[in-house]
Amino acid sequence: MKWEGNRQSDNVEDRRGSGGGGGLIGGRGIGVGTIVIALLGGWIFGVNPLTILGLLSGGESPMAQVQQGPAQRPPADDVGARFVSTVLADTEDVWTQVFSAGGANYSKPKLVLFSGVTPTGCGTGQASMGPFYCPGDQKVYIDLSFYKTLRDRLGAPGDFAQAYVVAHEIGHHVQNLLGISEKMDSLRGRVSQTEFNAMSVRLELQADCLAGVWANHAQASRQILQSGDIEEAMNAAAKIGDDALQRSAGGAVVPDSFTHGTSAQRQRWFQSGLQNGSIKACDTFASRQL
Repeated sequence: MKWEGNRQSDNVEDRRGSGGGGGLIGGRGIGVGTIVIALLGGWIFGVNPLTILGLLSGGESPMAQVQQGPAQRPPADDVGARFVSTVLADTEDVWTQVFSAGGANYSKPKLVLFSGVTPTGCGTGQASMGPFYCPGDQKVYIDLSFYKTLRDRLGAPGDFAQAYVVAHEIGHHVQNLLGISEKMDSLRGRVSQTEFNAMSVRLELQADCLAGVWANHAQASRQILQSGDIEEAMNAAAKIGDDALQRSAGGAVVPDSFTHGTSAQRQRWFQSGLQNGSIKACDTFASRQL
C-alpha cells in the first residue's frame, strides 16, 4: 500500500502511556463476571464486547466513569501511529467527497490510540476487544498491538489488511451518520437474540462493503494500491469471519450466534464495495442473499 508521505489526520488522540485505564463501568451495575462473558464472546464470536455489555445491561450503553487527561498527539517517529493517521486521513478525504456528492456534510470521527484499557462513550474499552467504533462519542478505538494479533494469531499480515480494519470501523461511523446504527439499536429488546444477531450480521457486512467503497475511491484518486493489497484485505476478511473464528477457538460452528458474517460473506461484501464504489451497492439489509 502506498501511504508514506501522504497526509496524516489531525483527528488522532494518543492515550498510550497516559494511565487512562482501570475505569469503573456504570450503567446498571455490570459486574466482573459479565465483563468476562463479554470478552469471551468478543474473541469466540467476533462481536464487539461493548455490544454484548449493552445487551446484557438491558440495552443501555454502560458509561465509563473515568476522567481522561488532555488529548495528546502521537509522536512523529511512531510508524504505526503515522500509518493509522494516514489511513484515517484518506477515509476523511473519501467520505467527505462521497457525502458532498450526495448533498451532505461528513462529520469526521476521532481515532483514539490506547494501550490496555481506556474510557469510551460506550463503556470501558479493552485491548482484548480488538478495534471498535463507539457511536456514543463518534470515536474509533485501537490498541496497535491488535495488528500483531492479526498477523501472528489470525494469519492476516500486510499493511492493507491493517488499513481494511480501520476502514471497516470508519464504515460503522458512516452507518451512524446515516442513521442506520440508531435503527439497529432500536431493535434491542424487541426481537429475539437470534433475530438480533442476524441483523448484526447485515450491519457488519455493510461496514465491510463500505470499507470496499473507501478503497475504490482512494485508488481512483490516489492510486494507493500495490500488488497483493486486495489479497491481503480478502485474506483478513476470511480470517475474521464468524465461522473461521469459531473453528479457530476449537468449538462448533453455530450460525445462529453469528454477528459479523461468514468468511465468504465478508469477502463478498468487501468486494462489492470495491468494485462498485457506491453506498447503494452496500444495502445488505435489502439483499436476499448475503
